Amino acid sequence: MGITSFLRKTKEVNKVLLLPLAQIRRNPNQPRCVFDEDSLQELADSISANGLLQPISVRETEDGYELVAGERRTLAYRRLGEQYIPSIIVDYSDRESAVFALLENLQRKDLSYLEEAYGIARLMEENSLTQSEAARHLGKAQSTVANKLRLLKFPISIQRRLLDTGLTERHARALLPIGDEKVLDTAISHIHKNGLTVQQTEEYIAKLLQPKKARHTKLVIVKDVRIFQNTINKAVDLMNRAGLDIFSEQQVTDRYIEYIIKIPREQAYRRKL
Repeated sequence: MGITSFLRKTKEVNKVLLLPLAQIRRNPNQPRCVFDEDSLQELADSISANGLLQPISVRETEDGYELVAGERRTLAYRRLGEQYIPSIIVDYSDRESAVFALLENLQRKDLSYLEEAYGIARLMEENSLTQSEAARHLGKAQSTVANKLRLLKFPISIQRRLLDTGLTERHARALLPIGDEKVLDTAISHIHKNGLTVQQTEEYIAKLLQPKKARHTKLVIVKDVRIFQNTINKAVDLMNRAGLDIFSEQQVTDRYIEYIIKIPREQAYRRKL
């Protein structure tokens, strides 16, 4: 790089320039996936009436510029059919750009907790950061980062359901112990339909995961032999009424109570015709 080119670049850094929108591409580390259409239109109308109050930030790349901060402003400008946008060129590394893009969205407070989790995960993956390092860059406790990343364990379909039903991050964390996708879907529907608080949700899930007690058939042991004696007597009486010549005798000795029942052999089996 020649001295003239170096001086020109030095002057451009941190100065507001009009850059062609066609040469500005999206930041690949942008965590936001969904932009509210009505909000974008309101921003476009405001820019049309009052101008752009804050330039976007970009960094130079081999084929143009990459957004660092200001994607909503850039989208609004494109809606207005503008060709150029006020911009500030910043000298950021890949890691700095990723952190700044995430921080800008976190400070706006309208990033969904799942978009935030994906942004942190991508920041860690692409910059080989540990949870502790990512937490330090983002100014968060490591436990906060860990809790957000745990939400990415949910299947994609469940993540969509969480956002569609408007359940909070704390509701989502309470659902983490449930491993079955169908049970998760049922639980989300129940929580949403009944408007459960986080505490009520935790109590509901604790009951849902509580092992069901197996039903045991109670075995009643009757030690009074008179009940069985009565049963035998009824059986003998029933056979006599059926036309059998039954002989029964009860004998009581010092050690036993004996029952003798005699059935005539010729009456014991039905004869074939």
